[in-house]
Parts: sequence; structure tokens; C-alpha cells
Amino acid sequence: MGDTTAALNTNVDQDGVLTISISGRLDSTSSASIWQNTMDALERAIPKRAIVEASQVDYCDGSGISLLVELQRRQKKRNGEIEIIGLRDEYQKLLDLFDPLEFEESRPEKPKKTCLTEEVGRATFSVWDNIRSQITFLGELVAALFLAARNPKTVRWKDAFLIAETAGVNAFPIIALISFLIGLIMAFQAAIPMSQFGAEIFVADLIALSTLRELGPLMTAIVMAGRTSSAFAAELGTMKVNEEMDALTTMGLDPVRFLVVTRVIATLFMMPLLTIFSNLLGIMGGSVVLLSMGYPLSAYVDRIVLSTDYVDLLGGLLKSLAFGLIVAGIGCSHGLRTRTGASAVGDSTTKAVVSGIIIIIVTDGIFSVVYFYLGI
Repeated sequence: MGDTTAALNTNVDQDGVLTISISGRLDSTSSASIWQNTMDALERAIPKRAIVEASQVDYCDGSGISLLVELQRRQKKRNGEIEIIGLRDEYQKLLDLFDPLEFEESRPEKPKKTCLTEEVGRATFSVWDNIRSQITFLGELVAALFLAARNPKTVRWKDAFLIAETAGVNAFPIIALISFLIGLIMAFQAAIPMSQFGAEIFVADLIALSTLRELGPLMTAIVMAGRTSSAFAAELGTMKVNEEMDALTTMGLDPVRFLVVTRVIATLFMMPLLTIFSNLLGIMGGSVVLLSMGYPLSAYVDRIVLSTDYVDLLGGLLKSLAFGLIVAGIGCSHGLRTRTGASAVGDSTTKAVVSGIIIIIVTDGIFSVVYFYLGI
């Protein structure tokens, strides 16, 4: 294997002519090693005429040609003369293909300052575009679900069950842990003021009502938004970046019916089940506090039975269905809207989680108002 280095010698004569002698190989490695020294020699001398002696150059690829072009560009930019002598014919022909003056020195552009009006306009347009896209996606999803209900055989049930396992069953441990700890913490916090009035037993009423009606469905939905919605956005976003969505469209397959419907059905099926387990674990967490205060488990269970009924449970499960639709829909929507670029999938995942949590909280508020006026 031959020498892979390049040697550089510079000399300035009495007439101010700069001679740059280059020998060896000019490839990506060797050109980089002498690049800065070559440019420094040219800038120090600032010659009216420069000569590049290249007769000893054994090999020259695109990196070496770019070095010679840059020498020409800098010398001609200051209206100086430059002559490259001794370069082999095959390399000279390659060098002649480039006009040095066509290459401008790259400089980072300063960010353009924008006024408040422009920023508000961009934000408003972004919000409106997001709302319009969500409405369009909702229409496509409703149509796809209606067709799936009319003809269940068109649904890819194997994929739906697999998604139900990965997105739902695998989320059970974290949901169980969070629900248990939330019930435990709420019971401890409520027991402190209630103990002042000797009403610690009513902690069971508080835990049961708040868990069944509010915290069970809400905490399950938030965990699913951070875990499942982000996974849906990342999966579909990766497919979009890899142009797999275009391949499905080319084959005549609607991405919403082919990919989204199975995820929505799986999430709608799993959310009520996970909410039931979340309710159970939250109530169990509250029981630990009352048991530690000397109350028997039977008294705790009796208070839960007296303070709650099936309406509280069904009201929370109805919320969970709506939350499940939001979790799956928002994640798939942002996944399908993923743009190109290295950070596109990450951006879609972040937007899916943030949008999902916000819409879940807003929807929960709407349910609370409706339940209040219905007397539920």
C-alpha cells in the first residue's frame, strides 16, 4: 500500500510571487491535513501572482480538486493571478469543469427578525390548520369505523388483538402502580383533616367516588396518552417518513382503514378494562390507610357500597370510551401528518402526547358539566 499523505511547501520570491508545491496524494484525508496551511500561506502572502506546482501529485480525487478550486477562488476574488502547472491531464480536465467564481463562501444566515403581528399570524394559521386537519381526519375515521361496523370481516382482527396486547395489556403494570399510589396518597391527605372531626371512615366515600367517577378514567387516559398515543404516532410517522404510506396508497389501500381502524378498535376495547382495574387498585390503595388506622376491612367495603352505585361506575366507563377514542385518534392523526426530516417523528410524537392530554382534560371538563346538569 503506497503513501497516503500529502506534502506542502511554500515559497515567496523577491517579486512577491507565491509558489505552492504539493506532492503525494490529494484525497479526502490528505487534502484535509494540508487545507488550512495552504489557505494560511495564501492569506499571509497576499500575492499578486501565485503558482501551484502539482507535478508531484500522484493521485487527486474530488477533495483534491476542491482544494485547487478554493485556491483559485480566493486568488481571483482579490483580482490576483494563479497558475496551476504540472497537473496530470486527467486531473486537469476535471479541474477545468469548475468555475471558481461560481462558488461563494458559505456564511450562516442571520435569522430574520419577525414582528409581533407576523408571529400571531403564524400561530393562528398553525392552530387553524391543526383544527382543520383534525376535523378531516375525524370524518375519515368515522366513515372507516362505519364501514367496519357494516362489514366486520374487513377488519384485520389479528392485528387488532396484537395491538390490544402491546398497547393495552402491557400498560397494565404502570397503570396499576400509579392508581394504587394515587389512592394511597389521596387517603392519607384526606385522613388528616377528617381525623380532626373523627370522620376518618368517610375517607372511603371520598376515595370510592373520586376514583370511580374521575381519577380512574382520567389517570388511565393520561398514562395511555403518554404511552400508547406516542407509540401510534411514532409507528405511523416512521411509516410516513419511509414512504410506506405512499406504497399503501399506490396499492389501493386506504391508510385510515388499513392502519388506524385496528388501533382505534383495540384502544376502545382496552380502555374500559384498564379503567376497571385502575378503579380497583385505587380503592385498594385507599384501604391500606384505613386499615393502618384500625378500621376493619368490612367497614371500608360497607362505606364504598353505601356511597356508590352502578351509575358512578358506568359514568366513568363512558368517559373511558371517549378517552380511548381520543388517545388512539390523536396519536394516529399526528402520525399520518408527519413531515419529512430527521426530527419529524419526534415532533409528531411530542405533539400527539401534548395534544392528547389537553383534549382529554377538556373532554373531562365537558363530561363533568354534563353530569352536573343531569344530576348524575
